Amino acid sequence: MRIVVQEAAFDLGAETAAFAAGAAGAGAVVTFAGLVRGEGGLTAMEIEHYPGMTEAAIADHAAAAAARFALTDAMVIHRFGRLAPGEPIMMVATAAPHRQDAFAAAEFLMDWLKSRAPFWKKEFRDGSGAWVAARDSDEDALKRW
Repeated sequence: MRIVVQEAAFDLGAETAAFAAGAAGAGAVVTFAGLVRGEGGLTAMEIEHYPGMTEAAIADHAAAAAARFALTDAMVIHRFGRLAPGEPIMMVATAAPHRQDAFAAAEFLMDWLKSRAPFWKKEFRDGSGAWVAARDSDEDALKRW
């Protein structure tokens, strides 16, 4: 299992290829990448976190996903710092013997990352910033697990 929280951009193709190459015994690999949306005049997003605490929380949740969905491997990459629209924010990859578990685990991880991971996001529009509040839709998605 690989958990990375970094400021630098990552190469989705290279990360996917490396993850799949190491997914011995898996019959399915699922990946998801989140990008900064440029909706509503968004010019930038700034993401903050507590080093050490964030990685540990993500690792705990990824371990829970691995046990619940019989994963052979999992990876989460999440960025912090100032990001522009179109830039990748994060990536989740899961590997399992069967596709159903790989897809379900990826969704399980994404729903948790979106609503519970210890990141704080500020969106910038027209030169001013506002912290992103929790969304009911994200909370609803988490409830299904």
